[in-house]
Amino acid sequence: MTGQLTAARERVHDVDALRGFALLGIFIVNITFMASGYPGNLVADPAFSSTFDDIARRLSSVLVDMKFYLLFSFLFGYSFTLQMAAADRAGAAFAPRILRRIAGLFALGVLHILFLNGGDILTTYAVICLILFWMRGVSDRTALRVVAAVYGVVLLSMLASGLFMDTAAFLPPEAEALVNAERATQALLGGWGDIIGEHVAGLSLLVIQAVSMQGPTALAMFLLGMVAGRRRLLAQVGGDEAILRRIQWIGFPVGLAGGLIYTFGGGNGQTLAVAASVATAPLLAAAYVATLLRVMHSPRSAYVRAALAPAGRIALTNYLGQSALGLLVFTGIGIGLAGTFSPAATTGLALLIFALQLAASAWWLRRHQYGPAEWLLRWITNARRPAWRKR
Repeated sequence: MTGQLTAARERVHDVDALRGFALLGIFIVNITFMASGYPGNLVADPAFSSTFDDIARRLSSVLVDMKFYLLFSFLFGYSFTLQMAAADRAGAAFAPRILRRIAGLFALGVLHILFLNGGDILTTYAVICLILFWMRGVSDRTALRVVAAVYGVVLLSMLASGLFMDTAAFLPPEAEALVNAERATQALLGGWGDIIGEHVAGLSLLVIQAVSMQGPTALAMFLLGMVAGRRRLLAQVGGDEAILRRIQWIGFPVGLAGGLIYTFGGGNGQTLAVAASVATAPLLAAAYVATLLRVMHSPRSAYVRAALAPAGRIALTNYLGQSALGLLVFTGIGIGLAGTFSPAATTGLALLIFALQLAASAWWLRRHQYGPAEWLLRWITNARRPAWRKR
């Protein structure tokens, strides 16, 4: 019995560790937008135009961009089934609990947009979770059909747009984009009014992105995660399954090829390049997951799970904390280093901050049941205040 409980805990830790890994990838992308106004305007900062800078940008584009939010979305859907199971164990009605949770997540997202980071995902997740809640009773087959349909519609719309529309006509000329990027960088160096104004000004783009691509693809991953959670796929991993190796053999070549097409085809400024990434990014994300599961279940590298799991267990706190630290490092409210970090330095800082979060998360969870944001969201979800410290 003790061995079974230990195995069950390890498998829950697998989910937490994967979430922690996804959190790192998301931060590597997000910090570039916190550090400068240039990425948001789809141009490179002329101050960092060396070959080394270009290599750093392209490595991130191939290996990281547009991959990790898909993994995070999949895990959100998987955790949705855990929320349902928790409500059942507590003998509580699921609907009011999850609707309160969605409302709390949306409110946190609005505050996050206004005060910390305009590139928020929480509000999108909250809205899409309403659809997931509505579809919670569908069969696995229906859910998978919807996944295929949603992803197919997104890809077809991108292909049609790329082939039959001049997407460049909707973008400002490079000279204008550079001016806009410099202005955005200077706004980051201002006070609260400048920063909030910049975040509010970006809301229309955030909504367009959420409606056209990020929302639908997140919904597809939510549903895929829900199906995986129902089947307890991540609770049955031993690390030596042949399917994990097959996922690696397929996912890495196809996913990396799509990443290269995306990167050298023009990135976010070219719809067909984005379509290549959207089509192949799930396979690369799956290959990352398969690799990490194999690593975490190897006796020689099981420490990787122990290191990542605490950060993933309090992922919401860490996600908000990353934005808060970005605000303090880069904006005029804090040190004011916006526009001074090269692409490689920005990635290095993300890795450093994440390493500190790993240590801080483990320390915090030795004394507390939940992270601060998780504690607040749990209070909203259950409509009663949870214990703050471990007993």
